[in-house]
Amino acid sequence: MRESRADTARAIWQALGLHALLFALMFVGLLWTRTTAQVSAVGSPVTAELIDANALSPAMQRTLQKRPKPAELPPPEPEEAAPLPQPSPEPRPEDSVVTPQPQAQDFIPVPDNTNQDAVVDQPTPIAAEEDKVQEAKRKQDQVDLTEQKRQEQVEKQRRLAEQQDQEREQKLAEIRRKREAATRERTAAERAANLANQRAQQVADARSTAATGSSEASPPPGNNGTDTGLQARYAAALQEAILSKWTRPETVPVGSRCTLLIRQLPGGQVMSAEVSSPCAYDEQGRRSIEAAVLKAQPLPYAGFEKVFARNLTLNFTAQDR
Repeated sequence: MRESRADTARAIWQALGLHALLFALMFVGLLWTRTTAQVSAVGSPVTAELIDANALSPAMQRTLQKRPKPAELPPPEPEEAAPLPQPSPEPRPEDSVVTPQPQAQDFIPVPDNTNQDAVVDQPTPIAAEEDKVQEAKRKQDQVDLTEQKRQEQVEKQRRLAEQQDQEREQKLAEIRRKREAATRERTAAERAANLANQRAQQVADARSTAATGSSEASPPPGNNGTDTGLQARYAAALQEAILSKWTRPETVPVGSRCTLLIRQLPGGQVMSAEVSSPCAYDEQGRRSIEAAVLKAQPLPYAGFEKVFARNLTLNFTAQDR
């Protein structure tokens, strides 16, 4: 196993601690030896004197010579020799309970190249470091989860915005389609009405000519009791009323004309106002003139009751106020 700097430092400190402990034990032993107290026994102390044997009296010398000799111990008996080691018996074959392998194990041509020393030398992770790694992993997982939720929210908002745009486009397309259909129906009705008026006028002229002949003294044909002067003044009053509420766009030239179809009630209350053909205004000019008609209500009515019409066609001329 590969030693790290922490392991080496730990070993050094342990060795120093062991030596310090041994030194302390030796010091305590020396103190113990020096401070040992003498054991005191009961009785008077024993005293002895050394005397030279030649200085003794002849009687004491003879007594010492006649003292008995110590008994001699018998010689020790010889020990018995240890028996020689006997050969161990040969092992006898026993019946095997394991089924023998029918075939030899296949030879593995590719050996394991894993360096076991390198695997063993890897330092064992410390618990604190492992906790830090796990905490960092949990934080990263939380960040990834938050980012994923944010991406899902953005994608949801994008799909919702696309859906709203599609619905708005569909509604606008439906409004344009209905407006175009209404314009076509109105134009067709106007053409049919104009054609019917022309035919009726032709029939009336033919009948008048057949009844009175072609005399030069015959009075001029009538206009069904309509006062043309009052009709012109009514058109001029409508022009002035609408013009007072209209701001001419820069894209609409002065003097250009546009046909307006106005539906109104007695008293001049406007029900609707739409641009019809022919009209020389652009889209901005058409929308502005329609708004001006609605702002100008009630339209002139008093004094023009004889020429009042619920469905009115007005040829509006662009002018500055």
